[in-house]
Amino acid sequence: MSAEPQTPRKRRPRPTRDVTLARMAKALGHPARVSILRMLVASGECHCQMIVDQLPLAQATVSQHLKVLKQAGLIRGDIDPPRVCYCVNPEAVERLKSLIGEL
Repeated sequence: MSAEPQTPRKRRPRPTRDVTLARMAKALGHPARVSILRMLVASGECHCQMIVDQLPLAQATVSQHLKVLKQAGLIRGDIDPPRVCYCVNPEAVERLKSLIGEL
């Protein structure tokens, strides 16, 4: 008895807002990153060392978390030699709030 060949399912493109929400949610999937975002919202901007001083994490770990948040567009990092000053991207946070509100 031979099985009939299955036709491949067509992939439906995901709406852009779903992809955006998933990317942002993934970036916020670690408590340290949520803490960093809260810290930046409260303070306006911080140098990496200021964030390290507030968290029980090594500088390299904080830098990695900042990188994830920056790649998701939730924060910005402006070079202020020899340091980088981080701040919240307000448009991205508003977008996140809006996307969550649509659920």
